[in-house]
Amino acid sequence: MGIVFCWSGGKDSALALNQLLQNGKKVDALLTTVTKDYDRVSIHGVRRSLLKMQAESIGIPLVEIFLSKDSSDDEYESKMYDELLKLKKGGSTSIAYGDIFLEWLKKKRELLAESVGIECVFPLWGRSTDELANSFLENGFRAVFTCIDSKVLSKELAGKEFDIAALRDFPNGVDPCGENGEFHTFVYDGPIFEHKLKLKKGETVLRENRFYYCDFVLEA
Repeated sequence: MGIVFCWSGGKDSALALNQLLQNGKKVDALLTTVTKDYDRVSIHGVRRSLLKMQAESIGIPLVEIFLSKDSSDDEYESKMYDELLKLKKGGSTSIAYGDIFLEWLKKKRELLAESVGIECVFPLWGRSTDELANSFLENGFRAVFTCIDSKVLSKELAGKEFDIAALRDFPNGVDPCGENGEFHTFVYDGPIFEHKLKLKKGETVLRENRFYYCDFVLEA
């Protein structure tokens, strides 16, 4: 009776997964969507090589769903449905997400899970994002900003550490967990990891004339 965790590699995923594990839940797999044209985690822009090292350090099998660079909601939902059906046949009974307060997204996820015939779980749902951001750091997690929406945050934040100093400098209206898409992160250390990932910062690029993505690789 296990759970499939929809894993982005970011801080909310890490917090939610940690809560499940602390509650004694069995997590069968980390399920991640990857943009096959770029060989990177969808939306977050993180290299697959880092994603694989992250899953290896956590010690939970990684399952990847490959999407095209211009994928539609229909493509996403169809491929998610097929993969969840396979995982259900393998014994998984639930899928978990790190969402916090976006009601429309929660409903979409629940409808997909219902169509497959599995339960949908949201370990962080309804909690204060201020509390969660601070809890992330207090529990020893470490992350870097991989994507910044330049409409609400400075491009200089891309590639920097997600820490108390960064949180204090957020403009009014920016959610501390980036729940509205203000930023995305990559977690490289914390209580769910067997070992810390040593990252080397790479190039920062602008996409869609709005989003700054900072590349990271593993240190040699």
